[in-house]
Amino acid sequence: QVQLVESGGGLVQAGGSLRLSCAASGIIFSINTMGWYRQAPGKQRELVATITSGGSTDYADSVRGRFTISRDNAKNTVYLQMNSLKPEDTAVYYCNAGISLYGDAWGQGTLVTVSS
Repeated sequence: QVQLVESGGGLVQAGGSLRLSCAASGIIFSINTMGWYRQAPGKQRELVATITSGGSTDYADSVRGRFTISRDNAKNTVYLQMNSLKPEDTAVYYCNAGISLYGDAWGQGTLVTVSS
């Protein structure tokens, strides 16, 4: 079974920065698109950013210019650099990966809390 483990969440003041990491482990041939999603209290889960195996990225309008998604294929890891954080960014952040010959994999989430 493929497992995704997120790390880097925590409490930060508005205007601060955090860097989230998500490492995939298990039997992995290759990883296709990876992404980050988030779910705020009382709201539906939403897409934050994605990155393809070739490095093409896409961002939600609400985070574009503040967040940067990247990946290290040698480490099977995806990152989310979050700058200029706002209280509205408070949510549980989940990583996602499309694993070749396996299917879709999800992490269990890491909590990001931004205080005003």
